[in-house]
Amino acid sequence: MSILPSTIDSVCVYCGSSDAADPEWIASAATLGASLAAEGLRLVYGGGGVGLMGACARAAHAGGGRVLGVMPEFLMKREIVLGDVETVVVTSMHERKIAMFEAADAFAVLPGAIGTLEEAVELLSWRRLGLHAKPIVFFNPRDFWRPLFDLFDRFIAARLLPAEFSHCWSAVDRIEAVIPSLRAMPPGPPVPSLMPEVA
Repeated sequence: MSILPSTIDSVCVYCGSSDAADPEWIASAATLGASLAAEGLRLVYGGGGVGLMGACARAAHAGGGRVLGVMPEFLMKREIVLGDVETVVVTSMHERKIAMFEAADAFAVLPGAIGTLEEAVELLSWRRLGLHAKPIVFFNPRDFWRPLFDLFDRFIAARLLPAEFSHCWSAVDRIEAVIPSLRAMPPGPPVPSLMPEVA
């Protein structure tokens, strides 16, 4: 795994795959996709054509942007692969997450459910372990992610995480702020390990 990108060329977007999601959030995902294309940034995403992920990918492609989807074989019918964009088919969810991580220089987390939460938490865990220092920005409309942020604060208050963990990510409430925030976010300071050193 690369530790720190020198520049941002590819942005991985984690988001929901439900067509029943809030139409405003689906529209925001499309706005982000179009913005990535306009900025010359490649979109890396889960490969599906549904929900926020599909809206983001279609808008990026329509804007002439580069798009890379990563789709596990068993989800191809459920999440409806977009035929117009480059898609890599993998064998498992684990392989999907590693491939998306390796292909991206930065990460945007949009509203989603359990799958998006899993991806975001694993990404933050890797950051916590010092495996990478790539920028991470949450799009937080109407405080969607506030319960998760409150849980992080609870971990820190309980001394289960160091306070420096809060520097590993940022949050914005406007979709137009995602890309500028990714570009402006410096690598966080090293997060000290809570494990005792072995002599």
